[in-house]
Amino acid sequence: MTVLWHILLQAIAIFVVAQVLPGIKLKGFGTAIVVSLVLSTLDFFLFWLLAFLSMPLIFLTAGLFIFVLNAVILFITDKMIEDFEIKDVTTTFFAAFLISACNVILRWVF
Repeated sequence: MTVLWHILLQAIAIFVVAQVLPGIKLKGFGTAIVVSLVLSTLDFFLFWLLAFLSMPLIFLTAGLFIFVLNAVILFITDKMIEDFEIKDVTTTFFAAFLISACNVILRWVF
């Protein structure tokens, strides 16, 4: 149940960020759920490998490089899903930051 709850909260965060940032096009809330599923799957399988490979950069930047890794995974998700489009790299970084912040807030509230 916690995995489904995580997917739903992340889909809400993605939907809210897509409404706030003008550079993100999202077809609807159903697409936000699909994006959340793909993003969570990539996060589970790819994030730890990328984090391990970039460990020196993570230490040098005091953990801020993790936002770059989140943006890379969000970019890959953008390329995998047709109904989800992010305009440029800057928007990808802002979206990754805002989705992470929304996830923290939503998990704290719920």
